Amino acid sequence: MPLLKSWVESANTPETAFPLNNLPYGVFSTEDGDLRCGVAIGNRIIDATGLEAAGILRADPNADVLDAPFWNDFMELGPDAWAAYRAALTAMLSEEASEETRDALTTYSVPMAEATLHMPFQVAEYTDFYAGKNHATNVGTMFRGAENALPPNWLSIPIGYNGRASSVVVSGTPVRRPWGQLKAPDADLPVFAPCKRFDLELEMGAIVGQPSEGPVTVAEADAMIFGYVLLNDWSARDVQAWEYQPLGPFQAKATATTVSPWIVTKAALEPFRVPTPERERPLLAYLEEPGPMLYDIDLSVSLTPEGNAATTIARTNMREMYYSAAQQLAHHTTSGCPMRVGDLLGSGTISGPTKESRGSLLELSWGGKEPVALDSGESRSFLEDGDTLTLHGAARGDGFQIGFGNCEGQILPALEDPYAR
Repeated sequence: MPLLKSWVESANTPETAFPLNNLPYGVFSTEDGDLRCGVAIGNRIIDATGLEAAGILRADPNADVLDAPFWNDFMELGPDAWAAYRAALTAMLSEEASEETRDALTTYSVPMAEATLHMPFQVAEYTDFYAGKNHATNVGTMFRGAENALPPNWLSIPIGYNGRASSVVVSGTPVRRPWGQLKAPDADLPVFAPCKRFDLELEMGAIVGQPSEGPVTVAEADAMIFGYVLLNDWSARDVQAWEYQPLGPFQAKATATTVSPWIVTKAALEPFRVPTPERERPLLAYLEEPGPMLYDIDLSVSLTPEGNAATTIARTNMREMYYSAAQQLAHHTTSGCPMRVGDLLGSGTISGPTKESRGSLLELSWGGKEPVALDSGESRSFLEDGDTLTLHGAARGDGFQIGFGNCEGQILPALEDPYAR
């Protein structure tokens, strides 16, 4: 698909993350205004809440769905309404739009540089998967040896765990180093102390836009997905090592999960669909895909020590996933588990086959044995206080890109002992 031309000139450059082909949904505020639903186009944000209130562009002719600072009510309208709204907005922002339309949308827009971005949706519940084969193999090799790297069920089932919706935060929110139970390999008992092996996980997040009451197929699950965000599932590796057997991650993953501020719709990503990898073991019928369900999205991670320049420490691509979000969602429903509008599914760490494409410091430093060199002259095995982690992502077309906005967070020092009396 070529670049769609807009009368908003900043949307027509190869550098922008937000061409007319994209039109991602977010929530913004200005210095003297309330939180409002908005749509990114070039270097501006269209005030979707204002357009609805003025009757210029409404998703539902009979009810306001953008009068609250989240896109959940809009998602509830369903795929037909999503498509109609996107088509109308695309026409209003195209270079063929009338002067009257241009004037109206200019009135109901603000420069992105003057806006603060907020959580774009209300997170109903959060599930994190472990669906990247390279990551699972690397981690398994470190802890169980190459011959037992993957659990016996891994090639048959998308493994996941239920996380904390309450700790999902938007890009730019600082993340404080957590406390937890830590047990050294040579110690008999654990101690309560700040995490020493704090880490990132480079993931994609899928947002469920339609509810379910029983099992759904992969095709039905794909239709339920509203859009995608970048996702960093911060991980306390030393807390995890002590607590995860036999039930898996708990407090190690509960500190924070950071998401990018713009929901890139599934419609915007349609031209970038790619198939999942060749299966090493036949999947059960309910997990078979009717077509390509992954996306060709370039991903990278940069680490910025406080007061120093950024270093890109990893580059990979979403196509490295073994299970798609649609497969994860379909599997989630097999027990009859209801899904809700606003449910968030983390993909699991997306790592490629090379060292430079590993999506966590646990892998990049191989458990701390091979520290990562930074451009500042420093090195990292795990994250230090003051470090800022930034996830970047873009699907690249012919002369344009579909971006998500940065997914960023800075590490704050641990609190003083919260139980000291």
